[in-house]
Amino acid sequence: MQFLLIAYDGTDPDVLDRRLKVREEHLQKIAWLKKSGKFLFGGAILDETGKMIGSTILYEFTDRQALDERLKDEPYITKGVWEKVEIKPFRLAKIE
Repeated sequence: MQFLLIAYDGTDPDVLDRRLKVREEHLQKIAWLKKSGKFLFGGAILDETGKMIGSTILYEFTDRQALDERLKDEPYITKGVWEKVEIKPFRLAKIE
């Protein structure tokens, strides 16, 4: 089952520093998820100036509970980068 995560960073002045400090850890976990087929695509949400303000990720997990378990050690959550996280069931269109 696919899930679309849309997450917005906090708005405090230190959030970009927090994001950059844990970015490598976040990307390492994403790389592992990609190898296991659980990360389909994703990237940073940018503001008009190109500054990172959030993330969008499309995951593939057996169910929502499995995704929730994975997110328990997501650095952007545990280290206070993402302030608002929305997760919706999703179906990627198969265009031939």
